[in-house]
Amino acid sequence: MSRHLITSALPYINGVKHLGNLVGSMLPADVYARHMRLRGHEVLFICATDEHGTPAELAAAAAGLSVADYCAEQHEIQADLSRRFGLSFDHFGRSSSPQNAELTGHFAEQLRANGMVDERVTDQVYSLDDERFLPDRYIIGTCPHCGYERANGDQCENCARLLEPSDLINPRSAVSGSTRLEVRATRHLFIRQSLMADRIREWIDSHTDWPILVTSIARNWLNVGLEDRSITRDLKWGIPVGWPGFEGKVFYVWFDAPIEYIGATKEWADLDPETRDYRSWWFNATDVRYTQFLGKDNIPFHTINFPITIMGSVEPWKLVDYIKGFNYLTYYGGKFSTSQQRGVFMDAAIELLPADYWRYALLASAPESDDTEFTWESFALTVNKDLAGIFGNFVQRTLKLTEKLFGMTVPDGGEPGPEEAELAASLDGALATYAAEMDAMRFRPAAFALRSLWTLGNQYLDRCAPWHEKDMARVACILRTAINVARIEAIVSAPFVPFGCDRLAATLGLDDGERSWPGPASDELRRLGPGRSIQAGDPLFPRIGDRSTLTAWVAEMEQRFGGPS
Repeated sequence: MSRHLITSALPYINGVKHLGNLVGSMLPADVYARHMRLRGHEVLFICATDEHGTPAELAAAAAGLSVADYCAEQHEIQADLSRRFGLSFDHFGRSSSPQNAELTGHFAEQLRANGMVDERVTDQVYSLDDERFLPDRYIIGTCPHCGYERANGDQCENCARLLEPSDLINPRSAVSGSTRLEVRATRHLFIRQSLMADRIREWIDSHTDWPILVTSIARNWLNVGLEDRSITRDLKWGIPVGWPGFEGKVFYVWFDAPIEYIGATKEWADLDPETRDYRSWWFNATDVRYTQFLGKDNIPFHTINFPITIMGSVEPWKLVDYIKGFNYLTYYGGKFSTSQQRGVFMDAAIELLPADYWRYALLASAPESDDTEFTWESFALTVNKDLAGIFGNFVQRTLKLTEKLFGMTVPDGGEPGPEEAELAASLDGALATYAAEMDAMRFRPAAFALRSLWTLGNQYLDRCAPWHEKDMARVACILRTAINVARIEAIVSAPFVPFGCDRLAATLGLDDGERSWPGPASDELRRLGPGRSIQAGDPLFPRIGDRSTLTAWVAEMEQRFGGPS
C-alpha cells in the first residue's frame, strides 16, 4: 500500500459548474481516487471552492448579497451537487478559510525573506464615484475588435481577444456604471518569477512521463519569457496582506487559490487533530505520490506559478508528481455559456438523469488527447448501448433467469468446465487491461476496457444458452458463474458508476469485505456459493427512451439546452 494525495482543480464560486468543468477535473479525479482506494492504497482526495477575486464580488452584487454570504451559499450548493454526483472528496474546503489565510501569509513571508518578493508601483484605473481602484474585470466597455458592448477590461467574452482597460471604447465601472475614471499609481507586491525560470524548466523537463498537453503548454509559457507577477490587488474581498503600507490590499486570487490545496488539507486535519496531520501529506512527505487533475486553462498556474511559490519558500513542501491535464468539452462545437444559457450544468443534469449516466458517458469520451464534443444523441446512444444494453442487460438476464428457474438463491449443481475456464482466462486478461489503463489515468481507454469486460458476461450467456440447456445441473453452474461475473463487475465498475454498483452489490447481498479488488478469476467465479440469497432488483440502467421516442427526446433536449447553431 502507498499513500496517494489527489487534488482536483478548485471550482470557482460564481455559480453552478457545467459538464465541461466536471469532466475536466473533478470527475476523473474522483474515478482515480476510487480506483486507488479499491486497489488498497491510502488516499486523500482534496478539493475546495475558489472564493476570492473580482468575479465573486460581481456575482455577489448581482445577487444582492454580501460576498461572504454569497460564497457560503454557493459553497453549499456546489458541495451538495458534488455529493449527488458521487464525488468522493475526503474534504471539500473553502479558500476563504482561516487555514488558507494562515498558510498564504506564511508563504508570502517566506518568499519575502528569500528575496522572491518586491514592491513596485503600477498604474491602475480608479473610479471617482466608487472611490476605489478597479481591477480589470471591474471595467467594462465596447470591444474594439468585435463591438461587443460588455467586454471586460482583461478579455472580451464574445471574441476571446485579450484586452487592456485602455483598449475599451466607452469604458465604465462594472460596479456603478460610472464613466468618471482616471489612472492612478498604486503599490503592489510582485513575485520575482523571472529568477526561477531555469529551475522551473529543469523541473518540468524532469517529468518525462507527464502528458504532452501539460508539458507543451508549460514550455510555451517559458519560451515566451517568465515575467514577474503581481500577487496583490486593491480589493476588500480576499486574504488581507497585513503588511505596513499595504493596508486595504489583499493577495491576488491566483496566489492564494493553489495554496488552498494545502489549506483544505489543514481544514480536514483540524476536524480531527488527534488522528490527522496535514503536514504528513505536504511537508517532507517523501512517501506520498501527489497527482493533480485540471483543465488545460489551469496548466500554467500549476506547472509554473504554484511550483514557484513552493520552491521559493525554500521549505520541503510537496511538489506535484503527476499532472493529468484535460482539453475542453464543447457543446455542439461551441462553448458552454452561462450568460447565453447554452449547455448543460450540473444542477440541471442531475435533475434530468442519474449521476451514473453522466459519469460514464462523459468519461467514455473524455477530452484527453483533444477537445471533444457533447451532443445529446451521442450521450443517449452511449448510455443505451453500454450501460443499459451491455452491463445492465447482462445483470437483468442473469437474475431474471435465476429467479425463474431456481428462486432467489445462488443455484446448486454442476461443476465448471471448459466454457468456464475460457471465461476465467478472458476475465483475467480484461481485468489486467482495465487496471493498467486506470493506473495510467487513461480514462477513455479505461472505459473501453470496462465495456469489454461487461461484454464477456453477455458472450458467456449467449455461448452457453442456459435457456436451451436440458441438464439443470449445467444450467445451475452457468447461472452461478454468471452471478459471480456480476459480482466482479459490481466491484471493478464502481469507480465509474458507483450508484448502480452499490445497488447491484445490495442485490447480491455483498458486504464491504466482499467488495475488494478481485484475485484470479478462476477463484472469483466460485466466490458466491450455492444457496446464498440474492434479490431480483430493478433494472440497473433503464434506457433513455426507445427507438421510437429517442429522436424526439434528443430534439427536446436540444431545444431546452441549445443545439446546433
